Amino acid sequence: MAVWAQDGELELVRRRFRQEAEALLGAPGSTDSESAEITEDRKKNEKPLPRVNVHSVFWILASIVLTYYAEFFKAMRESMHEGSSSFLLGSVLCIMCLSVALYCVIYLEWYCGIGDYDTKYPALVPITIITFIAAAVCYNITFWPVWSFFTPFLLFTQFMGMVMFISLLG
Repeated sequence: MAVWAQDGELELVRRRFRQEAEALLGAPGSTDSESAEITEDRKKNEKPLPRVNVHSVFWILASIVLTYYAEFFKAMRESMHEGSSSFLLGSVLCIMCLSVALYCVIYLEWYCGIGDYDTKYPALVPITIITFIAAAVCYNITFWPVWSFFTPFLLFTQFMGMVMFISLLG
């Protein structure tokens, strides 16, 4: 290894592999103008993925089936009547998470026209993620006595069903 570093051969090998990789991938740094034209043509010809696909339908149907058979709304209603502090805290955190997400999508992206709000407001995404994880933990604590070790799976399925349903809307 030391012999290669002294001779500069290692640097030549790295440069050669980098150039070959750029040529194969059609990276902007490559000198081949034909590959750049081909990638531009591919981007123009690519069609957006359809909103309704098997994956989306599966998660939505799984969420509906679990809502019915696990009596999800009954468990939520009983938790609200008990006055469970973890359910209330999870609900507040979930509302905070949704409000930050709606602020990003509706106000920043649609109204202000800021498409890349991650770079302009870098704290918004971590705040949303942290509040969502905290809400998920609170909901798991709340519903653990009802569904036991199935609770994380049920809540994850509900979450994915909701995400897929929202993705169909917009």
